[in-house]
Amino acid sequence: MTGDGNAADLTGAEAKAWLLAFAERVIADADELTELDRKAGDGDFGWNISSALKRGREGLAGIEGEHPAQVFQTVSDAFLASGGTSGPLFGLWFGRLGSGPFAPWDVPELGAAFGRATGAVRRLGKAEVGHKTMVDAMAPATDALTETSTGVWRDAVADAARAARAGADSTGGMIAHRGRASYLGERAQDVLDPGAVAVAWFFECAEGA
Repeated sequence: MTGDGNAADLTGAEAKAWLLAFAERVIADADELTELDRKAGDGDFGWNISSALKRGREGLAGIEGEHPAQVFQTVSDAFLASGGTSGPLFGLWFGRLGSGPFAPWDVPELGAAFGRATGAVRRLGKAEVGHKTMVDAMAPATDALTETSTGVWRDAVADAARAARAGADSTGGMIAHRGRASYLGERAQDVLDPGAVAVAWFFECAEGA
């Protein structure tokens, strides 16, 4: 079943507003992500993700956003053109979201789309919850979306945002198993993973979009 345009479903226009709000948040606060990555990685995460979202913002300006898949695919293309290890992973995530359905999404479709997308990132990155990566925010957010009992997309994503924030916060205190932070061991243990923080921002930016 595909969404029929019910007000409870995620439309293309709403997805576009959500992604634009995310782009604005990241561009405005890229230094925060860069500082986290400086302590635990190469120090280029904030620059890479903000550059990708600047391209994504330009791409979104050129589309009407007929359905969410079109919006997410546009942002995926921008990430796939960016550098670092995060670009391909975010590009894959948004790209899987961009695989459809090509109509407004009801909540079960929203959960299924994020399930496919997060599963793809876990497989490519060989990352699981507890490895101190973006998956620590993606996975609980996805679980919240797939397990929710609400039929309103905004309520479902609000639950996902809380789960993503808790997951991102949990990375403080973890020893990384993936990425450059894994070479630093306990020296980066107390640093939040910037990818997980960015994922939390993404879900939080749906509020009011």
